Amino acid sequence: MGNSERESEAFALRTGITPADLDRLGRVPLFSGVAPGDMRRLLATSSIRRYPDYTSLFLEGEQADRFFIVMDGWVKLFCMCESGKEVILTVASPGESFAEAAIFDSNVFPVSASTVTDVRLLVVGAEAMLRELRENVDFTFNILTSMSRQMRKNIVLLHQLSAMSSTERLAEFLLGLCDVIEGEAKVTLPLDKFLIAARLGMQSETFSRALGKLKRFGVSCSGRMVIIKDVAALKASIQHNAKGCC
Repeated sequence: MGNSERESEAFALRTGITPADLDRLGRVPLFSGVAPGDMRRLLATSSIRRYPDYTSLFLEGEQADRFFIVMDGWVKLFCMCESGKEVILTVASPGESFAEAAIFDSNVFPVSASTVTDVRLLVVGAEAMLRELRENVDFTFNILTSMSRQMRKNIVLLHQLSAMSSTERLAEFLLGLCDVIEGEAKVTLPLDKFLIAARLGMQSETFSRALGKLKRFGVSCSGRMVIIKDVAALKASIQHNAKGCC
């Protein structure tokens, strides 16, 4: 076994981050373009952690001494109104990072976070990240480039979502769960419907209406099981902005 293999094995044992995890992290915008060796150095004090569903990760106003990347599962970000009502801001899915901006800005979490399924998270300490940014100009530039790229992507996505009807947004979400590109597909909704609605920027009532409108495109739902009769046809209807989905 060579030095590189020994280092990789020791890193995995210490952090819980496997070579497959490193490959996945390389596709996360924050770490895009970072070589595996540099990634191991950057994440030397980080760790993979598992949390059961409905576990609080942090509360609004707490010190932002870490940020997270979702490896598996889903996490909701929310705030509490003065009335005590919970307002879900978004739901983070596998491959997405959250809370990283807080370590660069206010140093406190501006929202709260809780798991909504069993999750597997990469927890990155703020101190190690900030130290690497101060000492490694190339990495700092990479992070800035990556965050800028992600911002542009979010702006494009925002424009796309604003131009799409709620039914089209739901169809896009369902298509993203499919493991086939044509023919029939059966998918299981990964979240409660009200959480999916929050992720798609709609109310629960709007979600139900959108799901009902998709019946004409061969989409049926029973509980969390969704059947799409023709994946390619549904995708084509979205791409062409079918009039029936308005």
